Amino acid sequence: MARALDERPALQGVANGSDPPRRQRSVAYELGLQIVLVTAAALFYFAVRGLTEGDVDAAVENGQSLLDLEARFGLAMERSAQEWLIERRSLVTVANWVYIWGHWPVIIASLVWLARRRHDDFVLLRNALFASGAIGLVLFAVYPVAPPRLLPDAYVDTVTLYSESYRVLQPPALVNKYAAMPSLHFGWNLLVGIFLVRTATRSGLRMFGLIGPMLMAAAVVLTGNHYVVDVLVGGSVALLGLAIATGVSRPTSY
Repeated sequence: MARALDERPALQGVANGSDPPRRQRSVAYELGLQIVLVTAAALFYFAVRGLTEGDVDAAVENGQSLLDLEARFGLAMERSAQEWLIERRSLVTVANWVYIWGHWPVIIASLVWLARRRHDDFVLLRNALFASGAIGLVLFAVYPVAPPRLLPDAYVDTVTLYSESYRVLQPPALVNKYAAMPSLHFGWNLLVGIFLVRTATRSGLRMFGLIGPMLMAAAVVLTGNHYVVDVLVGGSVALLGLAIATGVSRPTSY
């Protein structure tokens, strides 16, 4: 009888939906582990990306080659897009803000949201980012590409010219200036958008998941940071990373 009475508070705690201390510690440990893993991977990505900066002449030549390739297929719209944008200063600001604040802040917020609500999807997105990032690092190293803003053809670097925020989020010392191909700036936003559309129950979040990647695709070209083909390849690399992650992830893995 006394033993039954001693066990009653613990049973009541479970019945009321409150986690016992061990479960609370477990959740805190798992969250901390994920923060460490993602942070370490991001730092590694930027460190390696900075170290793989290629030859300047080769990067500029590859950038010009991409423009020639786009011209053959009617995709070379970088110059006309920028000329249209520069005449509309308010839209320059919008494009800069999408490019700066629509990338890492959105990725981090989405990972936190999934970690709290849909753990399996969080693991899958995390692994897809890891896999596509690894592929991107290889491409950056073997095929350096100067973005339009660094070509000798007077493209405008709208982010540097009109904003300082991006230098805070991505310090120049950790950035490979000749890593335009592929555009993971778009590819990773595409991954986030896919997961928001398929997991969110609120229509606003699902709409953001649908529109966000399209806005980023426009922003990376309008700001002079990527070519159209970078966007296409970046999306393909991201989807390949998702396919790899789907193949290796387990529902309960960390």
